[in-house]
Amino acid sequence: MQMPSSRKTGAAVLAAALLALGLPVAATATTGHPAPNHPSHVYDEAVLQRDLAAVRKAGGGDVNVLARVDGPNGAPLMARIGTRTAGSTAPIPWNAHFRVASTTKTFVATVLLQLVAEKRLSLDDTVEHWLPGVVTGNGNDGTRITVRDLLRQTSGLYDYIDDPAIQDRLINHFDENRYDTTPAADLVAVAMKHRPLFVPQPGGATRWAYSNTNYLLAGMIAEKAGGASWQDLVAHRIIAKLGLRNTSIPGLTPFLPDPHVNAYLTTADGKRLDITDHSFQHTADSGVVSTTADLNAFFRALAGGRLLPAAQWREMRQTVERTDDPEDVAEMPEGTYGLGLRKIPLSCGGFYYIHEGDGAGVNTRPAVSADGRRAVTVSLTTTTSPPDLTALNRATDTLVDHALCERSAKGSPKS
Repeated sequence: MQMPSSRKTGAAVLAAALLALGLPVAATATTGHPAPNHPSHVYDEAVLQRDLAAVRKAGGGDVNVLARVDGPNGAPLMARIGTRTAGSTAPIPWNAHFRVASTTKTFVATVLLQLVAEKRLSLDDTVEHWLPGVVTGNGNDGTRITVRDLLRQTSGLYDYIDDPAIQDRLINHFDENRYDTTPAADLVAVAMKHRPLFVPQPGGATRWAYSNTNYLLAGMIAEKAGGASWQDLVAHRIIAKLGLRNTSIPGLTPFLPDPHVNAYLTTADGKRLDITDHSFQHTADSGVVSTTADLNAFFRALAGGRLLPAAQWREMRQTVERTDDPEDVAEMPEGTYGLGLRKIPLSCGGFYYIHEGDGAGVNTRPAVSADGRRAVTVSLTTTTSPPDLTALNRATDTLVDHALCERSAKGSPKS
């Protein structure tokens, strides 16, 4: 089960209800897309540190933040602010492991597109074809939803995270359910108790709404078509292929590999609650653990054509407008959504690709230039309360824009 993540089901819900906290609305100098105020010199560690300080401010000022920029030439740029644990003076480890939450969706989408390239399934296959009788009842119709709909969030299916009983477990009974083992199929069944927001109509307008249920189903279909668990498929086809030694899928294991940064929230009685260890995020919508270096390597390989044939990479980048999810648009006002990727404009021209991850106490923002030459990942870990996602996204968008637009000074094209 994924912790409340992304848009309305973000960590803000956990803070507001579970911990009876008000959300900090951080001051920010930017509104909408960042202005093209790129550094007059090469983007360096000092500028990255400045941008990371703005991210920390947007996160409420008391969060731990880590960023890494990788490009085609030279050593990576890295910056960090904060400590490994509360009350410690030990800095954040440069290679800290963290749960990537919804960034997992890009890994899963990549595996499914690899299976498409191998003709083991089609993006036009229906959910009913692969999972007979799973998506049905209360107006849900698996014969009208395709694999493509799942990957690009156009199925209209109810987001299982929003179910009141699941919210109660996450919000009011976190400790009792910290070591959750609920199978993906059971979580899909929860979603089927609710009417969909919409049902895709052949020949009709494409509608969009973010739902974690889509990627539970995508993982289940990957297992049927690929002949192995979604974890093994990601591990063999991506992690091992790229040599991502610090990326793993712990499943029901609640502990992060060392080194890592502990995540905390403050309870209503003022006590600090360590939320680092849990197994909520063990399904295909959220189950990957990684580092800034490995996420940059993954996204550069993806955009650079090392994981997908050209046809499937083009398919992944075919995006749709976000139509039926105003909270998602409010938190991330720009960009369109493809198959497990967001496409966001750069102020210097062109686009970058990203899939954010928002989980319990951790927010991840990995981004890559369209040509795969440059990538940047920002990781944020809470120490008291979760960040306001709108403010956080503004600040991280500015950092990403600066880091990726630096190339324009060297005349490299964007596409």
